[in-house]
Amino acid sequence: MSAQPSEQDSHDVIRLGGETAVVVPVHEYHTLKALRNRASAEQVEEAEIDAAIAEHEAWKAAGRPGLKSHDEFMAEVFGGSR
Repeated sequence: MSAQPSEQDSHDVIRLGGETAVVVPVHEYHTLKALRNRASAEQVEEAEIDAAIAEHEAWKAAGRPGLKSHDEFMAEVFGGSR
């Protein structure tokens, strides 16, 4: 596990087992949880879409780590080069 400051804000980011998480104060976590519980289903869905877009933009800005070429993907899916 490694911890480092996030580029977007003052929160630390940790990486563990291929996953990335943001470390936030417990009060902030509870506030976010309360906001989610009070939001309508439509508002939650819109927030999830916004989050997915932000993650995609961060992935692109990082140089698209893990992206495979068409040939690499085909070899993986079909079990070898043809």
